[in-house]
Amino acid sequence: MTTTAAAGRIRAKQRPGDRVFSTTAVTAGILILATLAAVAIFLIVQAVPALTATNEDASILSRAGNFWAYVGPLVFGTIWAALLALIFAMPVAIGIALFISHYAPRRLASILGYVVDLLAAVPSVVFGLWGILVFAPAVQPVYSWLVDNLGWIPLFAGPVSSTGRTILTAALVLGVMVLPIMTAICREIFLQAPRLHEEAALALGATRWEMIRMAVLPFGRSGIVSAGVLGLGRALGETMAVALVLSPTPGLISAALLQASNPTTIAANIALSFPEAYALNVNVLIATGLILFIVTFLVNALARYIVNRRKEFSGAN
Repeated sequence: MTTTAAAGRIRAKQRPGDRVFSTTAVTAGILILATLAAVAIFLIVQAVPALTATNEDASILSRAGNFWAYVGPLVFGTIWAALLALIFAMPVAIGIALFISHYAPRRLASILGYVVDLLAAVPSVVFGLWGILVFAPAVQPVYSWLVDNLGWIPLFAGPVSSTGRTILTAALVLGVMVLPIMTAICREIFLQAPRLHEEAALALGATRWEMIRMAVLPFGRSGIVSAGVLGLGRALGETMAVALVLSPTPGLISAALLQASNPTTIAANIALSFPEAYALNVNVLIATGLILFIVTFLVNALARYIVNRRKEFSGAN
């Protein structure tokens, strides 16, 4: 009888809605892969002529001499600014998410959650204008104090910028920009922590923080990593905010945070240089975009490896 029932289930026809949903899902997945492949092919084809270019072929390489010397400082500036933004934003995002999910009263939590989601809709150019007109002048006295008192540390070495338009300012603006999406993801992950785990920890005498540390954070580890990678990806590719806030020096590789001379990012460099680019210079800028594409891909691959490696030890298991 069991065999007959199984055969009957196998012969059962799919409903039209199931077939439509399945076809739509498969088509969407294929389109995503096809679009990604098309972007990669376009970047590679357009970048090939620039990979061996010199300053004699493209005027944009006049200072660097060749493409790899030109793109090196850009890669450094991109990764440095994004990492600084992630360092500033990640603890704040986790703290806000924990407050909304486990500390705030329900009505206040709903209001804060709405405000955080609303911040994600603010255009990047608005953040850039806020950074250059309000934030940079406000933090410049703080930078002067840091250089005067902590200038012996290489990160805070002088001379200090008189405008506040430094790599640290750009990183802080980027941190504010990626904070809403990171907070929203962490909040949803923390709200999904098993209620029984939390109640069991409290019943055994744990304080609320000990319960969060033992039950909530281990459960949400993969979600926290995913939020961090999503924020890092946006910080890596952000254009207008960095272009408006940062005062760049072409070809510079420096970890100093408060000086007037700063490395720039790939995305900001493309936005500022593309309007005047021509001939092979356009290919050089597209090639730097290919490098950014590869960096972003490697960051996401590393995050996937970390999540898959740690999921067996998460609180969910």
